[in-house]
Amino acid sequence: MGVPHTARHALAVLAAAALVLSGSVVSATAAHAAPPSQVARMAALGDSITLGVSSCSSWSGCAQNSWATGSSAGVASHLLRLRAAGATSLVAYNDAVSGARSSALDAQAQNAVRQNAQYVTIEIGANDACTRTVAEMTPTATFRTNVQTALGTLAASPAAPQIFVASIPSLQRLYEVNRTSSSARITWSLLRICQSMLANPSSTQPADVQRRAAVQQRVDEYNGALQEACAAVVGCRYDGGAVAAYAFARTDISTRDYFHPSAAGQARLSSITWPTTQWAAP
Repeated sequence: MGVPHTARHALAVLAAAALVLSGSVVSATAAHAAPPSQVARMAALGDSITLGVSSCSSWSGCAQNSWATGSSAGVASHLLRLRAAGATSLVAYNDAVSGARSSALDAQAQNAVRQNAQYVTIEIGANDACTRTVAEMTPTATFRTNVQTALGTLAASPAAPQIFVASIPSLQRLYEVNRTSSSARITWSLLRICQSMLANPSSTQPADVQRRAAVQQRVDEYNGALQEACAAVVGCRYDGGAVAAYAFARTDISTRDYFHPSAAGQARLSSITWPTTQWAAP
């Protein structure tokens, strides 16, 4: 589970949890964000989405297309947008891990702290819902605790990072946009992708319809947990559900696995999240 928590970290986690449980909300804008020119290091946390998996010519990671830290001009990542806004010497670390669930987020957060990241992006949760069965999905309460712990780690960092939390894409939409594609259905089956949502993709039987609805309901709950946890940490900004609400088109989804964002999809993720960050123009 990474390095032991310090007393400072533990206090930060408990404080964040107490704020959420009590219903208190701390404005993410309470901590003034320094100008982009003062940001020297950023870190991206999360899973295969942030690694740009399947956005190139293979199923592997394609970090240059990452919506957060990518170097591709066509994607116009947060990294490139910050550099264009004055952070010309900004160094970025992509600490995301393919297949990561929320339980791995704190270890990634600890990496970001060691890297002295002053801006941290988070995109997590799809793998907590994308399991073999509905029963194997991460309970919402566990997901919330995992996120609170990671945010507490970041909040305790001497670098006092600005934190940006992106919502989880609609898995129901990712299913619906390609469910009539025979290539997509075959790929989902052969690669066993997100079977909690994508198993029996042609079926309209009540059990399958209800299963898909249950998965999307859990994703919606996760997004609520992300929003609440972020609101309890000064310097944290949630995207307001921008990613969750976005209706992905076929061109936004990779034809490598019909699940991850394509290069165009990564560009779209950047373009819809950037206006909701601390660094966007008011």
